[in-house]
Amino acid sequence: MLESGKPSFAERPTQEAKQGQNKPPIAILGAGLMGRMLAISLMEDYQVFLFDKDSKEGQQSAAYLAAAMLAPLAESADCSREIMQLGEMALALWPGFLKRLDTPVFFQQKGSLIVAFEQDKSDLKQFKSRLKSSDYKVVSDAEMEQMEPGLNPHLKSGLYLPNEGQLDNRQLLNAMASTLNNSDVFWFDHMAIESTSSGFQVAGEPLESFLNESIHCNSRSNSHNQFDWVLDCRGLGAQADEALKADACDMASNIASSTKMLRGVRGEVVRIRAPGVHLTRPVRLMHPRYPIYIAPKTDGLFVVGATQIESEDTRNPTVRSTLELLSACFSVHSGFAEAEILGIESGLRPAYLDNEPKIIIKERLVSINGLFRHGYLLAPVMLQQCLTILKGSTDEESFTQIMPKLVENHSVKPRR
Repeated sequence: MLESGKPSFAERPTQEAKQGQNKPPIAILGAGLMGRMLAISLMEDYQVFLFDKDSKEGQQSAAYLAAAMLAPLAESADCSREIMQLGEMALALWPGFLKRLDTPVFFQQKGSLIVAFEQDKSDLKQFKSRLKSSDYKVVSDAEMEQMEPGLNPHLKSGLYLPNEGQLDNRQLLNAMASTLNNSDVFWFDHMAIESTSSGFQVAGEPLESFLNESIHCNSRSNSHNQFDWVLDCRGLGAQADEALKADACDMASNIASSTKMLRGVRGEVVRIRAPGVHLTRPVRLMHPRYPIYIAPKTDGLFVVGATQIESEDTRNPTVRSTLELLSACFSVHSGFAEAEILGIESGLRPAYLDNEPKIIIKERLVSINGLFRHGYLLAPVMLQQCLTILKGSTDEESFTQIMPKLVENHSVKPRR
């Protein structure tokens, strides 16, 4: 496993020793969910350089905090039909990606259950009216009891969404880290990334200096003097680029004008262990302030959180939110009374004003950002769209047929 920080290239196996030939270099900025998925998908065809300010555990990323529910229909109550359609396609792509990893990751597709108490039935009715597909079933209290025997019997109304899933986000991040550490990817963690008027800098050094050092340590001459592509997956780390002045010669500052409306949206979660509680699928509870979800993982682990809080507050979770999340747990299933609290955390997710993701291209720089609360829902689709861009392909697999504004191309010249 690589040590933290900038490794010595002389101590690393050369790429020709592993592949028998030089591969074109590609830089990925940010090693959260998208950065890691891209690195794994590109490492066979490119020499990947992965940079991140975080440790390899990824604890500062939005991906580390998330519950990783794959719920396109449930999310459609508050997003566009296009997001729902892309989410349905992404859900089918997850198993294929997971097979590429060195270690297994919890993944299931047993649907999700939306429930409400009598006083909140109107909220459930309104929620149902906003769903952008009829692929759900209204279930009675008796049917809910059969599906999830431990639920509070006072839950009288529910919706069952059969084609939804989830995975374990931290298992996934760890599995991707293991896969990357066993590859020839150059992974630089604990490296601050900033965009300047002269280009990207990593730990105060020009991005290309890392490429130059690897060339000098190669046993065979290398014709590359710049990265073929730079993929920016920094999330809210890209907010600092707003300070850049427009400079037609600087690819990073051109992207900055397109990302200036990036904002953070707060999420709060509680992780608890409750061996005595048995839920087979995620449960969402209608709540006066916001829908609250309870997502079961493996070994009695549950992730409980609020879907969306419109705030860039970076403080730890508040007493009010913590009480609401914990009381929601107990109200849904009394077995949570004896649960062990493993952690209470908060964080920000990157979003544009329309809460929809964007892939922005400027010459050889590609920015992937604004996944909002749909990071795990849309990640495989965003990945495939990026691969399509790198290949210069415009075939029918392009997801822009569903969402034309998914990709913004600001390049003056077409890619080769």
